Amino acid sequence: MPEHHPLSRRTVLRGAAGAGVLLGLGSTAAHADTTDAPEYDVVVVGAGAAGMTAALTAAKRGLSTLVVEKAATFGGSAARSGAGIWVPNNETLLAAGVPDTPAKAAAYLAAVVGPSGVPAAKQAAFLANGPAMMSFVTRNSPLRFRWMEGYSDYYPELPGGLPGGRSVEPDLFDGNLLGAELAHLNPAYIPVPDGEVIFSADYKWLNLALVNARGAAVALEGAARWVAAKAGGVEPLTMGQALAGALRAGLMQAGVPVWLNTPLVDLRVDGGRVTGVLVTKDGVATLVKARRGVVMASGGFEHNAAMRKQYQEEPIGSDWTVGADSNTGDGHRAGLQAGAAVAFMDDAWWGPAIPLPDEPYFCLAERTLPGSLIVNQAGKRFVNEAAPYSDVVHIMYERDAIPAWMVIDQNYRNRYLFKDIAPTLDFPGSWYASGAVVKSWSWNGLAAKMGVPASAFSSTMLRFNGFAFSGKDLDFHRGDSAYDHYFTDPAVGPNSCLAPLLLPPFYAFRIVPGDLGTKGGMVTDPQARVLTPAGAVIPGLYAAGNASSPVMGRSYAGAGSTLGPAMTFGYIAANHL
Repeated sequence: MPEHHPLSRRTVLRGAAGAGVLLGLGSTAAHADTTDAPEYDVVVVGAGAAGMTAALTAAKRGLSTLVVEKAATFGGSAARSGAGIWVPNNETLLAAGVPDTPAKAAAYLAAVVGPSGVPAAKQAAFLANGPAMMSFVTRNSPLRFRWMEGYSDYYPELPGGLPGGRSVEPDLFDGNLLGAELAHLNPAYIPVPDGEVIFSADYKWLNLALVNARGAAVALEGAARWVAAKAGGVEPLTMGQALAGALRAGLMQAGVPVWLNTPLVDLRVDGGRVTGVLVTKDGVATLVKARRGVVMASGGFEHNAAMRKQYQEEPIGSDWTVGADSNTGDGHRAGLQAGAAVAFMDDAWWGPAIPLPDEPYFCLAERTLPGSLIVNQAGKRFVNEAAPYSDVVHIMYERDAIPAWMVIDQNYRNRYLFKDIAPTLDFPGSWYASGAVVKSWSWNGLAAKMGVPASAFSSTMLRFNGFAFSGKDLDFHRGDSAYDHYFTDPAVGPNSCLAPLLLPPFYAFRIVPGDLGTKGGMVTDPQARVLTPAGAVIPGLYAAGNASSPVMGRSYAGAGSTLGPAMTFGYIAANHL
């Protein structure tokens, strides 16, 4: 059963909006010319997955729609991601024979969310509308999906959990369909290697390409896909690039304009109703009226250091996130000014990260592969390293384990890809110079470089190695869950999660609380309408994605628990509009 330990909360500031005013987030508000303001049925703030799904839905329902995007690119954090999407009972899963049912999904989501305060009606709205959303986008855009076979739900032992997984990802998309707009697609967090067409589910095997026949075959298959695509005149995009690109192509086909470089300044409120937005376009304060309403899909506030310090537990900052740079909480601040309630502002879509010199590296397979362990500043293990990444960081905060250290040996280094560094190769000098990684030929020497007690660390290593030989982690049960075995090495036994650390030199990576984006946002009802602290609807204001409070509560159901609900509530908002 996942733990649901609330983190320390900061006081949540709430704003109140007057009637008939442009709310005062920006000093330009009072000077905007409203005489000839453009008017649409719906204005969507944010061109990520949530916003583009909302805009596509609204347009296909016959509503005139505009998307405004702060960044110079479209796609937001979705474009940077692996683009797993967690939506139970969607047609791709059912066609693949996944044994899912609405009853299983409802039981599982309720168990995962637990007593975190997410209304059952909101959970039901997600589960009921998610499959329809997936079918809608495939029929109204070039977006297609494929099952991430074997990528387990994160808590498969809970009622309704599926060890084979419910996550899907985008199939290959031809970037040529975007024409000149391809140049405006937000780049991937980790680009696909040159000469390869790789899906998110392939990375499990690419990590093992040197030591596993299937891993080598997957690498060759990726190269063959690339050759076939290029021979056919296709510009192959996968993962987040395919998700964002295909949704943008759908908007192009539907005639929906997307204004880039157009940050939100304020909301327009008339008589208590949100009736438009004030944006900065081409350096000019511009009012855009919305006859039906505004959908806030502006992302999280992960790159707003002041907001993170206001709402979240220390140590925190804006340097450890891999979310889109433009996510600075503009929508949150506008919503608060309009009287919105907010929730889960202290939380994020956490994951252990290595603070590399250029940008943080979000660790997935690296901490799960056999021959690695994580210790705290006392030199002791404190967590199942293979647990869902959000849980690991929650425990880092709860147990005062920031920073932590992930330790590997040379055998691990000889066998597995690490980030984009091939096996056997040393790590870049800049990683050592920055303190992100240290190396020593002995356990005591490594302990000294980590700044942890040598005797405690040596005892930890000896105990862990014993668990690896026996195949049973008696302290933290690594390998007991089917999820633990997804990013592992099937050639290792008796537990594919565990291998002893024996071969020097030894390496330790500094681990900090990274994230994919913040989790908290405006409280919404099952129709994605924004609510006040008293539970009243703010007419004309909707929210989806990381600008809204999460249907997942403090937990994480499976790969794609950000994007699946984000797209679904964007779809719900547009349908309600």
